[in-house]
Amino acid sequence: MNGPEIQLCVAPELRLFVPPERRQGATPLATDGSSTLGHVVESLGVPLTEAGRLLVDGRDVAVSHIPSAGESVEVLGVERPQQVPGAPLRFLLDVHLGTLARRLRLLGVDASYENEDIGDPALATLSAQEKRVLLSRDRGLLRRREIWAGAYVYSDKPDDQLRDVLERFTPVLAPWTRCTACNGRLSAADKDAVQDRLEQGTERTYDVFAQCLECRRVYWRGAHHARLEAIVDDAVREFGGAPA
Repeated sequence: MNGPEIQLCVAPELRLFVPPERRQGATPLATDGSSTLGHVVESLGVPLTEAGRLLVDGRDVAVSHIPSAGESVEVLGVERPQQVPGAPLRFLLDVHLGTLARRLRLLGVDASYENEDIGDPALATLSAQEKRVLLSRDRGLLRRREIWAGAYVYSDKPDDQLRDVLERFTPVLAPWTRCTACNGRLSAADKDAVQDRLEQGTERTYDVFAQCLECRRVYWRGAHHARLEAIVDDAVREFGGAPA
């Protein structure tokens, strides 16, 4: 680009998105004189879902602002906790975030998940149709204009992913109320009513059951319950809510 030159600085938490030479503070950037600031920020690698306030010479501007020569631009990160107005807080996760989806459901958070790759256009459209926050580690997906709202998942470790989403959006936690397989609601189930779905050992050993109202899957406090309970207890301790 040979247009107006600006000075641009991105917040420390956003510097993983930009080239190494732009991670030390304000650096000069030549623009084309017609692109919006939003386009300029995205062209550097920062998804707009991760950009918070945009400051030009210290004043707030919109993503539609067209930079002028000599301006000093600062790109801040999203304010946390992040408010998502316009619909109940619900999530949509891409095919690579299955463990995170199951953990959110374990905590009672509405988390839709596609276990097959339906493609970026379909995911973006689904986000818009159902007004769900799209969670992904795919920067290209988060740049699609169709999405209703989105957020980059910064870690590839499920423990850190969960903490990041809970800290960023502070959803209401209602543990043990959603099916980890399909996201449906759970209801207490009488042992006799689900007996035909139980193996003989399970039937003899356990007396308390829950069943998904959607897929009819049956749940009980099995061998993995202690591990799941630890995830729930840690989340409730740090982010509030009460185990059911």
